[in-house]
Amino acid sequence: MKIVADDKIPFLRGVFEKAQCEVVYLPGKSILAADVADADAVITRTRTRCCRSLLAGSRVKIAATATIGLDHFNTVELDEMGISWCNAPGCNSSSVAQYITAVITRFGNYSGKTLGVVGAGNVGSKVVRCAGALGMKVLVNDPPRAEREGSENFATLEEIKAEADFITMHVPLEKDGRYPTFHLCDDGFFSSLGKKAVFINSSRGEVVDTEALKRALESGRISRAAIDVWENEPEIDTSLLERADIATPHIAGYSLDGKANGTTAVVRAVAEKLGIDELKNWSCQEIIPAPPGGCDIVIPAGVSGLDAVRYAVQSSYDVMRDTAALKECAGKFEELRGSYYIRREFPAFTVKNCDAAAAQILKTLGFVTI
Repeated sequence: MKIVADDKIPFLRGVFEKAQCEVVYLPGKSILAADVADADAVITRTRTRCCRSLLAGSRVKIAATATIGLDHFNTVELDEMGISWCNAPGCNSSSVAQYITAVITRFGNYSGKTLGVVGAGNVGSKVVRCAGALGMKVLVNDPPRAEREGSENFATLEEIKAEADFITMHVPLEKDGRYPTFHLCDDGFFSSLGKKAVFINSSRGEVVDTEALKRALESGRISRAAIDVWENEPEIDTSLLERADIATPHIAGYSLDGKANGTTAVVRAVAEKLGIDELKNWSCQEIIPAPPGGCDIVIPAGVSGLDAVRYAVQSSYDVMRDTAALKECAGKFEELRGSYYIRREFPAFTVKNCDAAAAQILKTLGFVTI
């Protein structure tokens, strides 16, 4: 059997080869119809569009993406061609929650502030838990869930716009249907904010109207912006890049733990479809390397409470490192993603020398404390 795979998927090399498969590794954006014509499976990330023009006439039985999102998959066309498809829902949700927590703690005082979470799926639900651990009041907007579960535990978007000190977006990109999200955050959205909120987007770039966001920053309708996803990636708007306080190259979900989860999910799915029994329960969790700086975070003497929490979060992941790299050269957007360093999530770290109050918060976030 033959498999064509994105060459940036971690931990994948050598896995299917042990099952006597031929595996061709190519840059995701360079995979063409000729490359997959005689393949039995395609394993991708976000830069390969899997649709009729790529796969028609091929012998591909399954297209798998090691990502949460399916924007790059035309599932209707795949179904029509009889090609199975799968993604990795929730694989990097803890990574994005770590990113949002790092952003919030970077922006100063957050305890007692109100966070509006728009979209409460795998990612948004974990952001809700992290924000609660930080002592924030959380308003959750998710119309599809409110419709299914009842509106009692959900807020309207209008309530979030009126009350939130921080707003973070975690919705899928939907251009049609009952709940479209394309340019959900437009001039009308920003002009109706009740407070000069901090605005965070790590969902999809097209959820936000770039020009409207720039106008909101220029006019002061929002106080700060943290942007991880952009319209027209990788050709991003450099004037928005300059204005954003935190600006990163679509790496919120790029922890090594999240990538490992995605790889595990697609290997198992492809193995199931192709009947490769020895890989149906494969996992790469045991081979993830430790953080480059080690697994211990030692809180300095005299640092306690929320300051200790902030210190631990920022030590596990410094979001300003990624911001500095992108602001230095926007043209390296894809390079920064493709060569992303080893970033581990909260459970990989042991925090030492913290007081009881900080320890409780850090445990809830996922850290090990001593």
